[in-house]
Amino acid sequence: MKLLINGEWVKSGNENELNKYNPSTGNLYGKFPAATKDDVNSAIDAAEESFEKWYSTGSVARSKIIYKTKELIEKSRSELEKLLQDENGKTTIEARQETDGVIDQLQYYAEFARKITGEIVEGDTPSRKIFQYKVPYGVVVALTPWNFPAAMVARKLAPALMTGNSVILKPSSDTPFTAEWIVRKFMEAGVPKGVLNFVTGKGSEIGDFIVEHRKVGLVTMTGSTSTGQRIMSKASSNMAKLVLELGGKAPFMVWKDADLKNALRAFIWAKFWNTGQSCIAAERLYVHSDVYDKFLGMVSNALSKIKVGDPRNSDMGPLINKSALETTEKFVTDAKEKGYRLLTGGDKPPLQGDLSNGYFYRPTLFAGVDQKSEIFQEEVFGPVIGAMDFENEEDLYRYANDSKYGLASYLFTSDPNIIYRASERIRFGEVYVNMPGPESSQGYHTGFRLTGQAGEGSKFGIEEYLHLKNVYVDYSGNQLKIETVREDLLQ
Repeated sequence: MKLLINGEWVKSGNENELNKYNPSTGNLYGKFPAATKDDVNSAIDAAEESFEKWYSTGSVARSKIIYKTKELIEKSRSELEKLLQDENGKTTIEARQETDGVIDQLQYYAEFARKITGEIVEGDTPSRKIFQYKVPYGVVVALTPWNFPAAMVARKLAPALMTGNSVILKPSSDTPFTAEWIVRKFMEAGVPKGVLNFVTGKGSEIGDFIVEHRKVGLVTMTGSTSTGQRIMSKASSNMAKLVLELGGKAPFMVWKDADLKNALRAFIWAKFWNTGQSCIAAERLYVHSDVYDKFLGMVSNALSKIKVGDPRNSDMGPLINKSALETTEKFVTDAKEKGYRLLTGGDKPPLQGDLSNGYFYRPTLFAGVDQKSEIFQEEVFGPVIGAMDFENEEDLYRYANDSKYGLASYLFTSDPNIIYRASERIRFGEVYVNMPGPESSQGYHTGFRLTGQAGEGSKFGIEEYLHLKNVYVDYSGNQLKIETVREDLLQ
């Protein structure tokens, strides 16, 4: 692997490399460059220098390149699916679904070529107008996560490039190869030299330098809340625009009249999709007391049947790395020490061969969890969840909103009145009613509180990459009369 700087694939300035391990086996998967600050500076300079020409090509020309990228990925999608399985540990179905998502994102954003509009506003006199139109920020830094390493790259690159910005992409060090593969498709599709740059390395070494750089106009990042808060602090010196999708702690709420079988289907997806490593993952299970025991019995039975192992032929694959596995184990240990009732899971599956060293963990469910417990307040980001019962709507809303995060939430009920009331009372950016996720390309993916700011997807998401510019025009041809300017000054 190499860095992409100003249209050239190059080694890092010091030629240092970092290791990437296969999450299914723990074995070395590959090596990738550790970019230096000089490498980053060169990438940002290239992006700045190419920006004006890229913007001047027009949205229709830019959309054709994005659409061509989509076609290239479609033709070789099996390569991407294999990368997602090997580098990230996704199951066969999850790899296919994420690839579908990449293609959908590119298709969706390419269609915005003629849909970015402004307004002409009347001025204070008939001959004066205010032209309000949208222009790109210039240099965009895109920081992408490891949990959806292909979809998140597409969701950031496509709108940024579509709107005329130039980009420096820095992916997570846990999934650099997937990101590189997609970048190469963009370049093959015809992205001009310098417009798209690609750097890899430790965030601790180059992260601050990227977001603090005076030439950066916008930073878009998906990741942890703590990282997002650091970016906000560092980027403030340059007043860069921020698009941040951070942590989540989604409540999964089951009312007494819910279709329990459908709720179970959705719960299995919402919690254990991508091994629970999703910002919209169900992280808290609230079940009405009338059906609490019945539903937890259904959940426990289902989870005991989930096959964990080789992602090529299992229902659930590994966690991303050893640290994620250790964090999951700590949540389980804490829950056991608190005396919560373990219904299923709570340990690693007995796997053989290389898989015995993989970062696998069984689906785990605890009952009788306290609302203020760590497992209910902190983001687990793994296949572990706690459950508690509730008696009425007021308790449900109070429990659900008792979180520092506010991204996704799930509600299952047949009562339209509860649906309407909950939609108002649940303070989350997304409410999924009687259905699972994930978010659609045409939906605005955003959250409240420590989940971040701004959002992605939909027309509102693409507008995050644009400034609204105002131009005041007087076309009367008359001599200006300005009361505070004396006429004798002009003689």
